[in-house]
Amino acid sequence: MKKIGIIGDKDSVLCFKAAGFVTFITEDEKEAEAIIKKASNDGFAVIFITEQMMSLIPETVEKFKEDPNLAIIPLPGKNGSTGLGMAAIKSSVEKAVGADILKD
Repeated sequence: MKKIGIIGDKDSVLCFKAAGFVTFITEDEKEAEAIIKKASNDGFAVIFITEQMMSLIPETVEKFKEDPNLAIIPLPGKNGSTGLGMAAIKSSVEKAVGADILKD
């Protein structure tokens, strides 16, 4: 069975533990990078990550974009959305469809 995890600050991710997610509480980008690399080898199918944390490790997230075994999905954190998640979705949809169908 594949696992689902979430990476971010304590206030943003702790509530996901009740839903059965594996929670990784960190505000350190090096630790977040290590968690993602380990998760890719430990049977995780999805890693959610707060937008704030994702903005600190764009190179690592980019490396895993083409990994068919691990999806990294941005979520708003405790301070709300930075727009990073929606920008990533728009980019993926535009790449798949060939046009920006999610215009503001």
